[in-house]
Amino acid sequence: MVTHLICDCDGVLIDSESISVEVLVEELGRHLPGRELGAALSARMGLPLVTLLEEMAAEFGFSLDQLDVPRIDRRVEQEIKQRVGPVQGIAAALDAIALPTAVASNSNAARVRETLQRAGLWSRFEGRVFTADVVGAPKPQPDVYLAACASFGVAPGACVVVEDSVAGVTAAAAAGMRVLGFTGAGHVTPGLDQRLMAAGASQIFTEMRALPALIRDMRAASTARALPN
Repeated sequence: MVTHLICDCDGVLIDSESISVEVLVEELGRHLPGRELGAALSARMGLPLVTLLEEMAAEFGFSLDQLDVPRIDRRVEQEIKQRVGPVQGIAAALDAIALPTAVASNSNAARVRETLQRAGLWSRFEGRVFTADVVGAPKPQPDVYLAACASFGVAPGACVVVEDSVAGVTAAAAAGMRVLGFTGAGHVTPGLDQRLMAAGASQIFTEMRALPALIRDMRAASTARALPN
């Protein structure tokens, strides 16, 4: 039975990924003037920045100086701090879901805290935030999700995850959790719903107001399956 909820942060709780894409398009455009980069970047949201940049460099055939990655990372962080807000409808959705909740993110712990505070969501998750820099392995590895699950003291199958990236869905599915794919944030590109389903999402939704009903239905279905015939 589903008893706990674990959310990704960027693109699920806070609408930050579109800001990241905007900054990265500008930064990488210096190396690739005139190239359309938005779709390739959006498809890689959810990966650690260094992995994302390495994949972009390999695909588009450019190189970055060793100082470029930390500089770009600082700029992304600064822009997000100044401009980020909550995903539309997330506060009301969380109010309507009577489950213990946690955050599992590929971002670092300090950044997650700052952005959730700015979005007015930190008090909902304080003490239940699990990040790749602390756990030690980023998504698509399942470690952050397994750490969140272990903190609750429940089996992975008792957790439902909300994710917006292929890396995140892959991680949660590998952890043995049910996954709902969210495609309503600002960075979404055509075809993301199919990619999330292929990675292991059981359902896709585009508005946070739909989330409470999806979880109620999932809980009801899991309870029905557990009843003796």
